[in-house]
Amino acid sequence: MTTLTVALLQLAPPGPDLDVNLALGEAACRRAGALGADIALFPEMWSNGYSCAVPEGSADGDVYRHPSLWDGARTPAAPWPEPVWLGEPITRDSPFVTCFRELAAELEMAIALTYLERWDGPPRNTLSLIDRHGRLVLTYAKVHTCAFDLPEAGLTPGEGFEVCALDTAVGEVMTGAMICYDREFPESARALMLAGAEIVLTPNACELEINRLSQFRSRAVENMTGMAMANYAGPGWGHSVAHDGVAFVDGRSRDTLVVEAGEAEGVYPAVFDLDALRDNRRRETWGDAFRRPAAYRSLLDREVREPFVRVGRDGGPVPGRGRPQAVPNGWKGLSSTYKNTI
Repeated sequence: MTTLTVALLQLAPPGPDLDVNLALGEAACRRAGALGADIALFPEMWSNGYSCAVPEGSADGDVYRHPSLWDGARTPAAPWPEPVWLGEPITRDSPFVTCFRELAAELEMAIALTYLERWDGPPRNTLSLIDRHGRLVLTYAKVHTCAFDLPEAGLTPGEGFEVCALDTAVGEVMTGAMICYDREFPESARALMLAGAEIVLTPNACELEINRLSQFRSRAVENMTGMAMANYAGPGWGHSVAHDGVAFVDGRSRDTLVVEAGEAEGVYPAVFDLDALRDNRRRETWGDAFRRPAAYRSLLDREVREPFVRVGRDGGPVPGRGRPQAVPNGWKGLSSTYKNTI
């Protein structure tokens, strides 16, 4: 059996201090290496722990990580205030990223590192995949930023989903990434599958309850792709999880779950049977086997119609979509859904 082990680094949310987060992250990666991991996967935006100052007059308190700024008690005015990130955005050639590149080479283990990336304009929510030789082989920015809420409404979204051939001790593994809210869109995992992904790495930073966990399981099955997700630890949080996407063996249904953590902090190895995963992809009916793309033309339509009309933080269209027809009245329900999203 050929296996690939992804260590899910379920860590407590850190503060914005880069040096502290570097030390905490290094310790977690060393634990993952000691467990024989091929890849160590961080939760979302590890460099600053999602720390952000609340704009004056917007909400009580000086710093927030977990609650939505718009809690359903009021409708946000346009334009929204600018979020003030705690912890400077960093570049992919920064000392922070470079230290993890050196660590990956030392441990001979790939590291999926997450950080607030400096960008031309607002920063990005980014993952860089470092291979076991210390090389940056994939850098991906979150496409589906939470444009309905601060602080993420102030980020620059990514523009697509890419896959790389990750060199591992058991050979090349086609690996892609999506981040948190990305996993709630079937198109994200589908695009990665179509690009050849065998394993999808998913940093996360929100409550993982039955609905989100069920979505994630479905992403694995419908694309016959191994899915690994690392979340922050804590009450109501945790539940870092992995699924192998092999839904049937010899015609009998099976549980695709590889591992699911509780809420406690820890390093949780997810061991994928690559032989079984690849055999499943060669012979089963999902993935790209029987899709009919010509019937899906509406998926590329940019116009938003009721009841799904929403506005962006400036009162204009949500990034990547057509101009809304009217300012909606649905903010309260939408915001309350993501009240526990950081």
